[in-house]
Amino acid sequence: METIKFIVHWLSYAYYLYVFGYASLFKVFQKPSMMQSMDSLGFNKTWTLGIGVCELLGVLLLLIGLCKPEFKTVGILILFPFAVGAFTAHMAHGEYHHFYNSLMMCILSIVLLATDKNFKIII
Repeated sequence: METIKFIVHWLSYAYYLYVFGYASLFKVFQKPSMMQSMDSLGFNKTWTLGIGVCELLGVLLLLIGLCKPEFKTVGILILFPFAVGAFTAHMAHGEYHHFYNSLMMCILSIVLLATDKNFKIII
């Protein structure tokens, strides 16, 4: 069971890093398709860059988390609201073909925290 948990955690981590990595870089470097998409959702250039920078901060914390696990947890906690926001924005605007990645990021945020041996939720 521990082996399966380990594999699920690191596959989820890799996909999480990939999706947030390219999304943040597309926003920060102002890729035209990303800028148009964000504009159609109601986010101007300033908001798009701000979101991109915050996402990039989360991605950098995820990468630092490879050596220092507490940073990985902080990175996930920073990125989780952006996943929820992206899912909400895509659903609210009827962009049902774009919501899969954001839904997956919402789910993987919980999976990553639940399978992390250095993170505990105490109720």
